Amino acid sequence: MGALQAATCRSLAFESQGYAVCEAHAGEDLRLFLEDGDGAPIGTFDRLRKALADEGRRPIFAMNAGMYHPDRRPVGLFVAEGETLAGLVERPGPGNFGMTPNGVFCISATGFSVVETGRFAATAPACRFATQSGPMLVIEGALHPRFLPGSASRHVRNGVGVTADGTTAYFVISDAPVNFADFARVFRDALKTPNALYFDGKVSRLYAPELQRDDIGFPMGPIVALAAPGAD
Repeated sequence: MGALQAATCRSLAFESQGYAVCEAHAGEDLRLFLEDGDGAPIGTFDRLRKALADEGRRPIFAMNAGMYHPDRRPVGLFVAEGETLAGLVERPGPGNFGMTPNGVFCISATGFSVVETGRFAATAPACRFATQSGPMLVIEGALHPRFLPGSASRHVRNGVGVTADGTTAYFVISDAPVNFADFARVFRDALKTPNALYFDGKVSRLYAPELQRDDIGFPMGPIVALAAPGAD
């Protein structure tokens, strides 16, 4: 895996709101995690650190990465090390996940992508890791058509956006409650990502020692983490 670039996580002010932004680059050890070697849900940052320590590695940052059922099974597609553990959900449905178009975050051998679900189903990209969530925040440079500017529905939210060349992925969590439209503009206008995907709200959490963050809460489902050699 490539060497980590400096200042992996940082604070960002945009439209009078604060955000934490962590980035990963093609060639780095970015992975999605769901279960440990015994098949038990990882669920927490503490258990993630222990799982990586068994490999002689540590997380540089981590955050929840997709919606999940009460037993922490992914709601939509989940791929780990090329193995599909949960299938793609193409139909619209209730809740934020079903607010189509939704999409898939894919980690491939060459980089990253955020792909709308219908397009993903049609093209079947080869993903080493993938997680499906929704709604899409930014779709080819446009905000999701159902987002309402000034909406009173505000939560702490997190998501991922990918640069046009697929070499950089930005993971963002708001410092305070924001609505969908405001959150999506961070990706489109501040980070300049043409495609971005919502991970979750209310339960959104971040582990980022650079920012003195080790958020606690209920156990999570899918987790995304950037790993590096060494002890935590």
